[in-house]
Amino acid sequence: MNKKVELSDLRSQRWFGASGQPGNHKSYRTKQMGFTSEDFRNKPVIGILSTWSDLNSCHTHFPQRIEEIKRGIWQAGGFPVVMPTLSVGETFVRPSTLIYRNLLAIDAEEILRSHPIDGAVLLGGCDKTTPGLIMGAASMNIPAIFVPAGAMLRGNWRGQTLGTGSSTWKALADFRAGKIDEETWRSFGEGTSRSPGTCNVMGTASTMTSLVDVLGLTLPGASSIPAVDSRHSQMASLSGRRIVEMVWEDMRPKNFVTAKSFRNAVIADMALSGSTNSLIHLVAMARRLGLELSLDDFASASETVPVICNLQPSGKYLMEDFYYAGGLPALLSRLKGHLDLSCLTANGRTLGDNIADAQVYDEDVIRPVADPVYASGGLVVLRGNLAPRGAVLKRAAADPKLLQHTGPAVVFRNFKDMLARVDDPDLPVTADSVLVLQDGGPVGGPGMPEWGMLPIPKKLLAQGVRDMVRISDARMSGTSYGTCVLHVCPESRVGGLLGLVRDGDPIRLDTKARTLDLLVDAAEIEARRKAWVAPPPHYERGYGALFSEHVLQADEGCDLDFLARPGDIPDPEARFS
Repeated sequence: MNKKVELSDLRSQRWFGASGQPGNHKSYRTKQMGFTSEDFRNKPVIGILSTWSDLNSCHTHFPQRIEEIKRGIWQAGGFPVVMPTLSVGETFVRPSTLIYRNLLAIDAEEILRSHPIDGAVLLGGCDKTTPGLIMGAASMNIPAIFVPAGAMLRGNWRGQTLGTGSSTWKALADFRAGKIDEETWRSFGEGTSRSPGTCNVMGTASTMTSLVDVLGLTLPGASSIPAVDSRHSQMASLSGRRIVEMVWEDMRPKNFVTAKSFRNAVIADMALSGSTNSLIHLVAMARRLGLELSLDDFASASETVPVICNLQPSGKYLMEDFYYAGGLPALLSRLKGHLDLSCLTANGRTLGDNIADAQVYDEDVIRPVADPVYASGGLVVLRGNLAPRGAVLKRAAADPKLLQHTGPAVVFRNFKDMLARVDDPDLPVTADSVLVLQDGGPVGGPGMPEWGMLPIPKKLLAQGVRDMVRISDARMSGTSYGTCVLHVCPESRVGGLLGLVRDGDPIRLDTKARTLDLLVDAAEIEARRKAWVAPPPHYERGYGALFSEHVLQADEGCDLDFLARPGDIPDPEARFS
């Protein structure tokens, strides 16, 4: 190994190597924990940032993975320390995990800054833990490697293979339509959750871990390994070894993750038909590295990159099938003509080197570019008077008949209003209507919850309707599907036109033209704008108030403004004991 860093250069030496009382104090306090001087002296200290908790069902295998990571760190000559971080489990956190993604990013950054840590292993996977950890580590900019949680096993129920979330959304529609009873519905849902790990479809969790893999912040292909496969344990241990080498090589995120790396990630996102949430997270992550990424970058890639990953919710298969078909390296090998193969990755090799020998073992799971699942990328960026700063639609998960549609609005003022009225038999709605949800954005939700897949009104479900045009400033789960226009920006609560839409207003969606427009006279819109009054804030104090006052809009990544801007924070000095 070509060492570029001397022992005296390590951050931890400011603590352990300090002369006099400060250094001596750290030494004997470490021995208090049962370690000897040989355990920690003259070694890089590696922080294992763990998002494990008893209320994060996707991360229940992390205690074992931590031990495997520690083993790799010891083997490579490092000193491992486990640092628990905010868990942000998608299933149990309310009102929205997006609020706490930013708090996790603060948590991760400040843990790394305030402790004697030379490098970090970031252990996450459940939706917001991946971008949150990467954002914090990027801002801190010490050597870091990400260990993804891995997807859970295939779901199974009465002989059917099920995808987490994607299959249960369909079952929920059947339950609400009265086609199955509650016991069957619950049994169906239980069949989707068979092991530790994240959702087994190309939802937000697998999208984000795959894109971090493309960025070069994991060992190559780490994102595709199922959570309970023995190779996942091996990957964890190898990551522990590699981070020690990265410290000696001074391989920091800002040194090798570039604008070209992010362009590669955007291209992969289109080919995967990734979650719509990826647009928000990639923009936020890029900004933490001092790089600019815009919705236009996604729009451009969407027109040139086909969907070749045949996974739910846009396709047929599941993450387990994807791994056995060759995983992410195999998919990237089919996109060579679109990628910058010179980008450096965490193992010290280029992306091109990493995928040079990759092979596809199932042509229906990972399709040839000449025989794609969809000819164009999975996501569409829309603009128009209703979304001047952009909105997004997952084209690959929508009903093709609705991709060009004009219909009258049925407006819900907020989520509570929607819940109260959507199943009202007297709701004036038809299959041609456009369901509009207001007040679901970053400030409005609060935290832009995953409300964007508005439920089809029960009376339409009974008629066999399973998709409608739905528009909101909210997000939707990466496991969801449907003709759902999301992330309308600016949001309604800060004065966006979405908040001025009224029942019966005609709205035109045209994915060919990439437009979303409210077809109302400009004078009428201006009159409504003058009469509009901003709702009161959700929070009067605490982190919620901080978030609401400083959160950026969806097109800017929903980070907090004071975290997204450039600037350095000095490391603690040795004289501070």
